[in-house]
Amino acid sequence: MFKHFPILAAVSLLITSHTTLAAPTALTPHTAEYEVYYGSIELGRARYILEAPEGNLFKYRFDSDVGLLMLSDQRHIRSEFTLEGTDHLVPMRYSVERTGTGPGFREQAAFAKGQNVVHSRYKGERAKFPYDTELFDPLMVQLQFRLDMEANKEALHYSMVKEGEIDDYNFKIVGKERVNIDSGSYQTIKFEVVRDSKKRQTFFWMAPDLSYLPIRLSHFEKGSKQLDIKLLNYRFTPTTTTTQALNNESVPLESNKQG
Repeated sequence: MFKHFPILAAVSLLITSHTTLAAPTALTPHTAEYEVYYGSIELGRARYILEAPEGNLFKYRFDSDVGLLMLSDQRHIRSEFTLEGTDHLVPMRYSVERTGTGPGFREQAAFAKGQNVVHSRYKGERAKFPYDTELFDPLMVQLQFRLDMEANKEALHYSMVKEGEIDDYNFKIVGKERVNIDSGSYQTIKFEVVRDSKKRQTFFWMAPDLSYLPIRLSHFEKGSKQLDIKLLNYRFTPTTTTTQALNNESVPLESNKQG
């Protein structure tokens, strides 16, 4: 039950009388924290952090610490990627470290564009795949999804290197829906992961007014809710576009609820 954390991060827009800020996108540096529930039982929290880029190098990370009774699961996921053009992300390196109850494991992937190959290692097993410009890693693909929604792209199909294999995911838009959770009330678009069977269903809600910030994710097994992930708080720092900003400092923005 601890493997499903396809949650994305938060950005927004702020204009002051003295500073004009660049319109934020999924690539605006930010931190977003979520509460994770198993049914109605709180398991713990998960956090996404997108650091300010170093030139054209972006670093995105995910950390989670969840547990139930004597069971525990901690994950640390890292992704490095670049931006090609205005809205296409190019993965470079990806890593996962899982600890807690039961056997831990590590996963790494290197996207060697110059060699036209993707190297993967999962639980000690190595694999190679042909390099493809439409092949992503499971973490940064979430940001690509948001950029595609901002660009009004209709095809929501993504291939990614995951656990030593290439997995394909398709998504569909269910409709518009207002979501009310402890951190606020949000107008959202509801999505569903497309599967052949209805035994497993995953829905998630994203707020267009917040650059498609994911607000909530719910996963069902045979009609019973297994995971429920809700936005707890978010903080982001837009980039200033004018020298009128005092000392060229960015203005931090955050949600009302703090964990």
